Amino acid sequence: MPRVPSVSPVTGNPTPPHFIHTVDSQFVDNAGRTVLLRGVNLSGSDKGPLARQSQTLEGFWESGEEGNASFVGRPLDLDDGSADVHLARLKGWGFNMLRYVVVWEALEHAGPGKYDFEFMDYTVRVLRKCKEYGFKIYMDPHQDIWSRFSGGSGAPYWTLPACGIDPKGFTPTQAAIIHCEYPNPAEVDASTFPAMIWSTNYGRLASQTLFTLFFAGRDFAPKCIIDGVNIQDYLQSHYIDAFGELADRIRDAGDLLDECILGWDTMNEPFEGFVGYPNLNAYPSEQTSTLKKGSFPTPAQSFRLGMGQAQEVDNWTFGAFGPKKDGTVTIDPHGYMMWTDPATEPNGVHPQWGWRRDPGWELGTCIWALHGVWDVESGYVISPDYFFNSPNDLDHEAVFLEDYWRPHIEAFCSRMREAHPEAILFIAPPVFAPPPQISDDLLKGRCCYSTHYYDGLTLITRSWHFFNADALGVLRGKYKSPIQAVKFGERAIRKSFQEQLGTLQSDAKILGAYPTIIGEIGTPYDMDGKRSYGYTDNGKYKGDYTNQQKALDASLNAADGPNGLNYTIWTYCPDSSHMWGDGWNLEDLSLWSPDDVRKKEEYRMEYAQASSAALLRRPPTVGMSIATPSSQTLASTRPGSPYHPSEHKEVITSMDNWENAYDFLTDGARAVKAFCRPYPRATVGIPQDIQFDVKKASFTLKVLVRSEDAITERKDEGSRPSSSSSVTVNPEDDEPLATEIFVPLVHYASTGIIDRSRGLQSDDSEIASTPGSPIHGALPHKRSSSLDLSASWRSASPSTETELGPLSLSVSVSEGRWAIHGQSLKWWYPVPAPGEPDKTYTITIAREGGAIKTLEKSSWTRGLWDALRSCCGIL
Repeated sequence: MPRVPSVSPVTGNPTPPHFIHTVDSQFVDNAGRTVLLRGVNLSGSDKGPLARQSQTLEGFWESGEEGNASFVGRPLDLDDGSADVHLARLKGWGFNMLRYVVVWEALEHAGPGKYDFEFMDYTVRVLRKCKEYGFKIYMDPHQDIWSRFSGGSGAPYWTLPACGIDPKGFTPTQAAIIHCEYPNPAEVDASTFPAMIWSTNYGRLASQTLFTLFFAGRDFAPKCIIDGVNIQDYLQSHYIDAFGELADRIRDAGDLLDECILGWDTMNEPFEGFVGYPNLNAYPSEQTSTLKKGSFPTPAQSFRLGMGQAQEVDNWTFGAFGPKKDGTVTIDPHGYMMWTDPATEPNGVHPQWGWRRDPGWELGTCIWALHGVWDVESGYVISPDYFFNSPNDLDHEAVFLEDYWRPHIEAFCSRMREAHPEAILFIAPPVFAPPPQISDDLLKGRCCYSTHYYDGLTLITRSWHFFNADALGVLRGKYKSPIQAVKFGERAIRKSFQEQLGTLQSDAKILGAYPTIIGEIGTPYDMDGKRSYGYTDNGKYKGDYTNQQKALDASLNAADGPNGLNYTIWTYCPDSSHMWGDGWNLEDLSLWSPDDVRKKEEYRMEYAQASSAALLRRPPTVGMSIATPSSQTLASTRPGSPYHPSEHKEVITSMDNWENAYDFLTDGARAVKAFCRPYPRATVGIPQDIQFDVKKASFTLKVLVRSEDAITERKDEGSRPSSSSSVTVNPEDDEPLATEIFVPLVHYASTGIIDRSRGLQSDDSEIASTPGSPIHGALPHKRSSSLDLSASWRSASPSTETELGPLSLSVSVSEGRWAIHGQSLKWWYPVPAPGEPDKTYTITIAREGGAIKTLEKSSWTRGLWDALRSCCGIL
């Protein structure tokens, strides 16, 4: 690793001890160690206002029209104690990074230029709370399909009428599919909303129009003038100004920038709209980022539907082998239109929002007809290639990324740098699209390539298959035939995922020698008809997340290996439920759910040894109460489902509910062994290969060490990272900085802890140390109070990691020595002197006695418990 600069490449100021650099394609701390940032998105719940999940129609339109929706309370409640519980859990899982989700609507819902400063101040409070736990954060200006009023999330309601659009016409014209109006407003059955159907909105008129206006309105919609400027400038300026206000508020807090907030993502998953579309009379013949599922009109058909004209359109299904045409369906809007009635703006002025529309922008008709793209009366498309070439240069093919997206992110990033000069710019182009070149006058050595990756087949079909496909390879023309992209067997699938992530990582080189972070990666938990929730097979698979663990481990394993990628998993939702998932379009990817928190008797029933003798020798237990005076209730089950939890799950506001850290970290977690995994948080040198076998709990790390990787020792207070750094440091330890590896209690807890978790007796004096090994810091077990357990993961009290209890480890190193501090293993080894050859060192970590065995919830086991419970009554 090249010597890290002692001054910032942006400002020239000396770098403080907590500074994180972006050099040599890595994040690097101020001592020169390679830092791996891994965490979660906090939170998917932020897409909607508090207590307004996407399935709820009551008050939906009114909240937008009145502009009174409040996002205060998203993502965490700071007043009832639950925020500490959630953040301690995330910290205890080993995460050191958060992608903090904020939507435009949360900032400017009351109208153009009317900011919600209460929400901004609340956000600062939450960020400070996250800082207490030592998290690094990058801010995520989030959107999906433009707005929750067009079937997604992001922009405030007023942006739709500003574009001349009446969103209440979306459902009858199918310009957008909206969860709370599915299948129609007269007969809503939101629980039947098909998986991922929301993403088909990218191929519908609303989002295609909105994104075209936002990114390219000046070129393709020059007649759309509002308040004296083109709609493109109107929308972009309000968007940038709103997030600029939030950035200023964070800066003015005085204690968050750089030490906690590393920088800003650019717009989440931007969409090109119609830009570059070759033929409006057809849709692409190959599957693209626009999912073919359900009704699928061509753009020309969408134009006609938007003006209230009935159309017969193709219908598609999506199965294990991808999209397949399934006949046609007729969509009849019965005269309803997507376009705003001119009467809503007397004399061209909106009575509520206040803008003045140019007389040349005629309301009540399709803006693309207004620009001569098609004729409303005949339905004929006059210019089918209207969006293919730049209107200002018909010989120039319109290129979305270079011509339209890049100028926007340059303006956005420049504004963020005004508030946060040292900000790392997390550059996020459309999904799977490589970024264009961006001038280093903007990046200035502070940049990260931010892209997303999902196992699309599993995400869409909600099942883990024995085959998969190289989706990225297909999109980038790697194969002559799509059939060549199919991968059979888990080994081939995992290899393909790792290669795809490696390809995405190589895209960062277009920007420069900058690191890569996978901003979103994850897997659905409502697989196989929600069988893990007990919704099928008479509850046979309730609590069994085996398939989810396989799927998530395959994705996260792909980020390991030679890639060594940073990532933030999608997502962690404090109010996730089995019935409604993450509260947005029935997505269900939260790593934790209150509906999976078990009562004490369920703990002991499900984790006990599989014999009646073991069960009978234990004393009766008392159920755990989680009631709190200020708790919020939420719907959590499908009525009539077998083995469903109670109708109202209450918020847990303290950690008194758990007797030890292992119970705390596993309770409510889904497929926890897949995402709570060991990794090198800070490395002297560069990680060359990271391998983790989730079944065997076996971890191997290879590190390349060169003479230039010697630790930068500073004689002032910057000689080692501060307590809020992204790595754990014991201030009482005078040892030099080392490679630090997160070693999760979830995988390596001692037998004593596991026995107590299963209700068995153990020796409280047990110490987790292996004779002759250099392990220190292991302490006897004891029940952790909520204060102690919370403090054990706060950066302000790193020395209280004693509450984590002992780990049971077998460690082998090729060279050097090691020691344990809580869930962190420190490893020291020689760094080659100048002129000496590079060295490769290896460490292997396994659990003494083998991986922790969790009983699978088979029908035989469940039947035994049911029989014992009914005949003995001891549980």
